[in-house]
Amino acid sequence: MAQPQPSKPKNHASKAKSKKRPREDNSNSNNDGGRKRSRKSAFEDEDLDFDLEAGLNKKIGLLDSMLLADHLAQKTRRFGTDLKPAELSALDISPAAIKDSSSFIQPRSLENLPAYLEAQVKDPKTLSNAPKENGSPHTIVVTGAGLRAAELVRALRKYQSQNVTVGKLFAKHIKIEDTKKFLESHRTGVAVGTPVRLIDLAESGTLKLDKLERLVVDASHIDQKKRGIMDMKETMIPLARWLSRTEFKEKYIDPEKPLQLLFY
Repeated sequence: MAQPQPSKPKNHASKAKSKKRPREDNSNSNNDGGRKRSRKSAFEDEDLDFDLEAGLNKKIGLLDSMLLADHLAQKTRRFGTDLKPAELSALDISPAAIKDSSSFIQPRSLENLPAYLEAQVKDPKTLSNAPKENGSPHTIVVTGAGLRAAELVRALRKYQSQNVTVGKLFAKHIKIEDTKKFLESHRTGVAVGTPVRLIDLAESGTLKLDKLERLVVDASHIDQKKRGIMDMKETMIPLARWLSRTEFKEKYIDPEKPLQLLFY
């Protein structure tokens, strides 16, 4: 009778397979870092639009009428979440209402504002004139804050004379009753104001708009947080209400003498 063969001891160690994965090639170990750097570079590219030292969003000056109208609509809807669709639509500005001034290639700084205005008129000398009726400017520059408005007034002093005053239509240390008295007693050709104060003065009747020829939005200026007049709810919505006034919308498309809407 055949004897059973003794079983050989199993060599577990020889059969154990390594569960370690092969080490990946380190040549691509910086891929994640590369992606991060790419994202950072893209962000830096966006930052190239901002010149914080000069306080400018340089991109605004490159936008044509269509892009500006779209930009306005986007900002209005971003900050007007408490408004109904019909109310938001009423605040929209047609691209046809906006004058394309993207051909002005100089930086949109305080120093260059007079040159910008003079580039928009047939005769720059007319900017120093004023309608005979008090409180009836031909040009209104709209900005977001009183401090900035005061800076704009100083930049536009060249259009002031003994008989014509640059209007200060903003709330920085100026009571509204004092501003009303100023408008009732002074001829003003160029005026600078903030949206809420401009609306209040127009509604009171002391700011007369029948001789108005151009509205200029101080759109390129930004603060250290990269915010301009269209980047904050407290300024964007009042700005939209001011620009979309019924009498303005009618004048924007006047075939004979349209009201210029400019974004500086």
